[in-house]
Formats: sequence, C-alpha cells, structure tokens
Amino acid sequence: MTQAVIFDLDGTLLNTLGDLTAAVNHALSACGLPHRTEDEVRSFLGDGVKELIARSCPATADETTKAAVLQAYLGYYAAHNMDLTAPYEGVLDLLDALRWLDIRVAVVSNKHDPAVQTLCAHYFGGLLDLAVGGGDSRPLKPAPDSLLYAMAQLGVTADETWYVGDSVQDVLTARNAGVRCAAVTWGFHDRDRLAAAQPTVLAKDVTELLKAVMG
Repeated sequence: MTQAVIFDLDGTLLNTLGDLTAAVNHALSACGLPHRTEDEVRSFLGDGVKELIARSCPATADETTKAAVLQAYLGYYAAHNMDLTAPYEGVLDLLDALRWLDIRVAVVSNKHDPAVQTLCAHYFGGLLDLAVGGGDSRPLKPAPDSLLYAMAQLGVTADETWYVGDSVQDVLTARNAGVRCAAVTWGFHDRDRLAAAQPTVLAKDVTELLKAVMG
C-alpha cells in the first residue's frame, strides 16, 4: 500500500526551463561566452548544476572558466529563480489530494539544494513533508542515496514508496532504490526514451499519475 510519493522537481512539479535558460545565458555572457538555446539547456538538465554549466560552456572552456560561469549562474539564479517558473497544471491539486489521503509527500532533486528549498517553500508551502536537493554530502541521481535518505526520514519502506520523475535518470534512481517509478511525459525529456527505460508506469497527466500511485 502506498505510504509515500516522492517527486523530482524540475520538469516534474515545476516548469523551471525559462528561468534556467535565462540564468545559464546570463552567466555565459558574464564570462564572454556564447548563449545557448532553450532546447539546448533542456538537453543539458538532469545531472546537477555542475554538469549543466559544464555542458553549457564551449568544449574549449577550461576548468577556471567553468568555475567562473558556475558562480555567475548561482548568483543570478538565486535572485531570479521565480521570474518565469510555475507549477505544471494540476500539480497543486495533486499534492493536496495526496495529503488528504494521508500520503507522505517529498521532493528529491539533483538541483542545488538552496534553490530546492526556496522553490519548494514558495510554491508548495505546507504540502511537502520534506525536500532534498543536491549537494556534496551524497552522490547525485541516479545513485539512490538521496532517495533512500528521504525514505528513512519519512519512515517508509521501498514497497510503500513511489518515485515520480520526468527523466531516464529518475527511472534509474527508482530502480536503484528498489521502488516503483512513475515517469511523467509532460516534462523536459522525450517520451520514447522514458518508455524505453521501462518505468513502472507512464503518466500523461496528474489524473493518470494519481490513479497509478493509488491503484
């Protein structure tokens, strides 16, 4: 029986792509580097902020340059991470329904933890029991460490837990943690690639998602 539903953040609960793209391009400009398109930034997401910046920089950029771009990105994004960001349609009602059903609700993301805490507090308030972002204390997804940490904090077992995300990394994370995975098709990543990764279910909207995790 489901006792907890744990979500990825970017591309799953929040559409953050506009603000991420703006922050990447601000940081690149600050270091005299060319911009990236929104589609390029979309393709770079999923493995944490350091990888986002490394992929956004030209192949010829050295580590000193990448570090400067990262610092410029972090400063800008901290001040502008809610300019264009919004929850996907139906997400707030979904979280509210899960809470009403006495299901524990949490976020586990590779996103830089300070941004995770800020965004979750602003958009979801008391709808979450826990939010866990990326940092230096645990390896990033698809390693299961952060997901297992969240499950321990919530007091739930693998059989009681679903992990919900929009990427192949999320499917692999769930598999590595031994939990069921719902892959949502409204996010940043390709539906066919998600299907090929063999999540427990694919969900095209929050109605399908709620039915799956409570089925």
